[in-house]
Amino acid sequence: MSQPSTPSHPSRRGFLKRALLAVAVAAGPLSAPAAFAEALGEPEKEDLKLGFIKLTDMAPLAIAYEKGYFEDEGLYVTLEAQANWKVLLDRVIDGQLDGAHMLAGQPLAATIGFGTKAHVITPLSMDLNGNGVTVSNAVWEQMKPHIPTRDDGRPEHPISAEHLQPVVEAYKAEGKPFRMGMVFPVSTHNYELRYWLAAGGLHPGYYAPHKGDIDGQIDAEVFLSVTPPPQMPATLEAGTIDGYCVGEPWNQQAVFKGIGVPVITDYEIWQNNPEKVFGITAEFAEANPNTTVRIVKAMIRAAKWLDENDNANRKEAVEILSRPNYVGADAEVIANSMTGTFEYEKGDKREVPDFNVFFRYHATYPYYSDAIWYLTQMRRWGQIAEPKPDDWYMDTAQQVYRPDIYQKAAAALIADGVMQASDFPDFATETGFKGKQSGFIDGVAYDGAKPNAYLEQFEIGLKGDKVL
Repeated sequence: MSQPSTPSHPSRRGFLKRALLAVAVAAGPLSAPAAFAEALGEPEKEDLKLGFIKLTDMAPLAIAYEKGYFEDEGLYVTLEAQANWKVLLDRVIDGQLDGAHMLAGQPLAATIGFGTKAHVITPLSMDLNGNGVTVSNAVWEQMKPHIPTRDDGRPEHPISAEHLQPVVEAYKAEGKPFRMGMVFPVSTHNYELRYWLAAGGLHPGYYAPHKGDIDGQIDAEVFLSVTPPPQMPATLEAGTIDGYCVGEPWNQQAVFKGIGVPVITDYEIWQNNPEKVFGITAEFAEANPNTTVRIVKAMIRAAKWLDENDNANRKEAVEILSRPNYVGADAEVIANSMTGTFEYEKGDKREVPDFNVFFRYHATYPYYSDAIWYLTQMRRWGQIAEPKPDDWYMDTAQQVYRPDIYQKAAAALIADGVMQASDFPDFATETGFKGKQSGFIDGVAYDGAKPNAYLEQFEIGLKGDKVL
């Protein structure tokens, strides 16, 4: 999809805004929103190519395009699906893409040099929740006898990985590895799957990049490997893997095809966990500050549209996402999770209104505490090989997560009259930390201000001075 390029020119709305600001300056001190709006000039780069992976959580990009929010900012955008997360990241770094829908761990990993080394930043978080863990039918049948049931005979949720343990032990007794797929080494899916397994007493393995080991299977009881999201169901059906963790619609696709059963959502692993981000290089943001803020403005509007009026727009969003140039899955499959429900075993559809969150709970704000959680998981599983002081975690978060850019976009939207201050955090008091968070399946609380103390709470995983 593409829009024709147009010559750069000041918009009429921009002219009127500047005129109003001139009146405000004459009248007295500017408010914070007006000050930011004054600083926001025309886009330095109007024609943009933005990448995404075929997942429902790319929705803010699709909606910003389809609803004309990019055009409102003087941006002419091409949205382009990418083959996998590595290709996507590489193309952002080398400039073939101006930005992209990214795994939250990608900008962090690139900046600290795990895998590709480059300074990638995020000025916007794209969503909360949205993933699930699916197992094959054969594994599910072996798990079911160990899972408590409700009065109606359906399995009690959330389902702990403790109930997978007997299956893994049976595989081991037969000399077979138990294999599960995840989408990328620094994906939320990798860390959520590892978190769930470890909470149930199953070791998902360590990385040791300082020893040249990037497979992440040292000491593993469950062997995790990378599979691109759209290929998950076919890989499961072929028997190459026994289960996987992926975003939608690829868990629901397993249900519709009758090849697997989602056993838990990431909402049940960590309630309202941060998911994808919008990623750009630091160089792009520095060279194109107005363009960057305008991209964020458009995507914030899209996120709000997706959640407003109790998800009233989700039906239309499902139709848009089902198109081949976006997710390209059946609308019925996408709707199974996007419209406030989630189907586990075939016929076991339950209400999960927050399975996909795009704007509620300040979902778009790039919190430092979110960044630090990802860094703690990189340390826990050996991707960060050496111990780091708490200050290192904070310094790294500040390099990558850019609430300053987000605040400029929010202030401009308020000045435009399309959003209200109440839609956003209180920027005068916002610290970038959500505070102590609970809602994890193992009952462990997370305090982003104390990353090393957080890691000490886990029985399985690296912590303190431990080095492989």
